[in-house]
Amino acid sequence: MLINLHDYEAAAEARMEPGAWAYYSSGVGDEVTLRANREAFARIRIRPRMLVDVSTCDLHTTVQGIPVTMPILIAPTAAHCLAHPEGECATALAAGEAGTLMTASTSATRSLEEIATAATGPFWYQLYVDHPLEDLTDRSFSESLVRRAEAAGYRAIVVTVDAPRFGVKEREERAQFEMPEGLSMANYPGDLETEPASLTWNDIAWLRSLTSLPIILKGILTAEDAVLAVEHGVDGIIVSNHGGRQLDCVPASIEALPEVVAAVNGRCEVYMDGGIRRGTDVLMALALGARAVLIGRPVLWGLAVDGADGVRRVLHLLRDELEQAMALSGCSTLASVGAALVKLP
Repeated sequence: MLINLHDYEAAAEARMEPGAWAYYSSGVGDEVTLRANREAFARIRIRPRMLVDVSTCDLHTTVQGIPVTMPILIAPTAAHCLAHPEGECATALAAGEAGTLMTASTSATRSLEEIATAATGPFWYQLYVDHPLEDLTDRSFSESLVRRAEAAGYRAIVVTVDAPRFGVKEREERAQFEMPEGLSMANYPGDLETEPASLTWNDIAWLRSLTSLPIILKGILTAEDAVLAVEHGVDGIIVSNHGGRQLDCVPASIEALPEVVAAVNGRCEVYMDGGIRRGTDVLMALALGARAVLIGRPVLWGLAVDGADGVRRVLHLLRDELEQAMALSGCSTLASVGAALVKLP
């Protein structure tokens, strides 16, 4: 019986090929940050209030003006077809049916147009800014992705800013993972070899010149960068350490969240990903100032277990746990979830 996200993790591992599981589950280096993303939640305490009418709890909110039924979104993750043949299309279907929003990855195994066609709800597009290996100044491919995303109906561009190069995942290397034959990153032309571009703050203006869509930066961990993000006119920040897959020994996302929220001071929306496994985790993040959280690996677990139905079930489990946590802590609305609800270590 699968009754929580941890159950889905175990079931997904049992179903997946070991190399693919290592690709999904591994962190960089000694995986200090990968573990910290979970361990940090265990050090936070909830301060529940009593004698509040919680006969109903309203979880509805908006993100960049888009209505969603819960403050739980789907984070961008690569290669969903490793988990299920329908891949990102199944995920997009489930997200809309659950009343929330999916962020599609540049490194998807279905094209961004296919994902948009399958979607039953709103969707954002995550952009890796790449350049062809033969011309390190050429951004035309990334520009084409932005144009395609806009044309396909994506509602925001989520720029991953913590990947000027990709972290080395040693567990993945030991598993000798290679993309299975017949499976590829569908948004890349077969003959195009690229590598990540080293972005600077000047590139935010370049991106703004390409699109009128909201621009959200994913991978901010410090107050200093949060201030710069606001000064450069971004519409949102995702506090994230890339699921512990880039630089090891950085703070857990939930640890970095308060200083980013304080630095932003309401000037743009702040979200968080990293280690969310329980409704109480979501509640803590909201109390510390996140407008919503994003989940990555748990979505892949649900997909591996039961396709779109598994993704939908994972989302509903987490939503129900959040509603229960709100009721038991005396919060009938998201607006009533504030900093006084938690005690930090």
